[in-house]
Amino acid sequence: MIKKIIMATIMTICLFTTSVFASSNNLYIRNGMQVTNNQFTKQDDFKVIIPGSTNEYIDYSNGYSIKYPNHMWVDVSLSDVRTVIADGDTRFEIYYDNFNGTIHTANSYISYSSRFKNNRKDHMIEKDVNITVNGFRTHLLKWHREKINNITNDKNYYKNAKIVKNQKEVYTIFIKSSKPIENYMGIINSFKLVDKKATPTINRTFKLLDKSFNEETARFYRENFLEADRLKWGIFEWTSSTHYDFLNKLEERLDYPFGFLVRYQTLKTEFPMKEMQRAYNNNKYVELTLQTKYTHHSDTDNTSITYDILNGKYDDFLIKYAQDMKEFGHPVLFRLNNEMNGDWCIYSSYFTSNDTELFKAKWIYIYNIFKSQGVDNAIWVWNPHDGSFPGFKWNHYLTYYPGDEYVDVVGLTGYNPGTHFKGESWKEFHEIYPHLYEEYANTFEHPLMITEFGSSSIGGDKIKWIKDMFNTIDQFDRIKVAIWWNGIDWDSEGNPGRIYRLDETEEMLDVFRTGLSKYKEVQE
Repeated sequence: MIKKIIMATIMTICLFTTSVFASSNNLYIRNGMQVTNNQFTKQDDFKVIIPGSTNEYIDYSNGYSIKYPNHMWVDVSLSDVRTVIADGDTRFEIYYDNFNGTIHTANSYISYSSRFKNNRKDHMIEKDVNITVNGFRTHLLKWHREKINNITNDKNYYKNAKIVKNQKEVYTIFIKSSKPIENYMGIINSFKLVDKKATPTINRTFKLLDKSFNEETARFYRENFLEADRLKWGIFEWTSSTHYDFLNKLEERLDYPFGFLVRYQTLKTEFPMKEMQRAYNNNKYVELTLQTKYTHHSDTDNTSITYDILNGKYDDFLIKYAQDMKEFGHPVLFRLNNEMNGDWCIYSSYFTSNDTELFKAKWIYIYNIFKSQGVDNAIWVWNPHDGSFPGFKWNHYLTYYPGDEYVDVVGLTGYNPGTHFKGESWKEFHEIYPHLYEEYANTFEHPLMITEFGSSSIGGDKIKWIKDMFNTIDQFDRIKVAIWWNGIDWDSEGNPGRIYRLDETEEMLDVFRTGLSKYKEVQE
């Protein structure tokens, strides 16, 4: 029997309640820690909780205050993304979005974030109106969905107030509850602006926990991720799913044997036992990517899929998949629902009430199915996209993190898409990875890998891009594996839109051969 998911966010740090304090004592929070005074600098992340019959929470980093019931706890661990105020039944998520320097506006934020409501099969809209909160135009949306069978105390009632400061700044009060929401307008109406005197930060580090792998997988994980002192390379080459003829010739031309391959799977494809065994027999390991959708293309015709999985409709598929993985027995880099912070993915919370807690619940649900089947050879790879689409705080990649117990490797994905498609631009390697690496290295204890990446040929100097990549990537010592995506994205008219192949020209092959030469001894 698959255990229910308990939906709760209990942090070991940055979690505060005033219940143990005398009502006259303010609680001061500086950089995620309780302090005894109200001294702080502009660079600090600073909050105050003023106790009373209702507590007042003042966020000097994001420029607002709000009142809430005094029995609730407050989580400021992701202050740069959101504050959470909650009890067992109800959860407030408070976001501040500043769209200066982006294509977004308050109006586009309100419109685009609400498109999930087009799915009226799952989302029952109760209220969709414009109101005024303390003089600010506010969009109020209230809805509910059916209870999910496998989530304990499922918070399926929603109210969302988007408070417009101006066309580039919006505050969001997102309420989720296991009971119908009736009496929370007082909390929304208590919202007011305060002067910004501090700087929001991420106030926690996600931990790497010990796992019970089988002996071979534990050795593989240790040698390739925990103790590896040099980078190893992999490739996505679509022909390798059926034969290695082309890949073998490519490796000969590059004088380099790739140690990792990528395989994509959907809910229509069973565990690829033959392909996995063939890879293993050829001294290659697979980053097995299971995307909980029906096709390999961008499909938005089944927006109920997250709800269906959590309601157990795919248990037979997932149990059989886990059993087959267990039977395979060798190490698998299991990448579930990658790029979840992109609206091109049907499993993104863009389609499910903007509720990233549901993505996390689904991840944990599938994880527990695998655990129930004794799978001890899966290394779980959690892999957001480097840019969130849409670029709203509720869709920030950290809101999708399922928890330390459920992640073994953190994946980075950042492409240079080139200029073929409208809205996309040429991005040099140094514009993508140094900042991304620093952010991930400071946030996660986990080993890192570039799960897939590449540079298009359209719109810039790809040869220079590749040279810069090889000259820079060794600086990122926490990245243990990098996988080049050797393919082409086509536009709607059948023209190549993003050409990521490394074998376009002999010159390009020569640059890759030279760059890979210093890594050969790692694979041999």
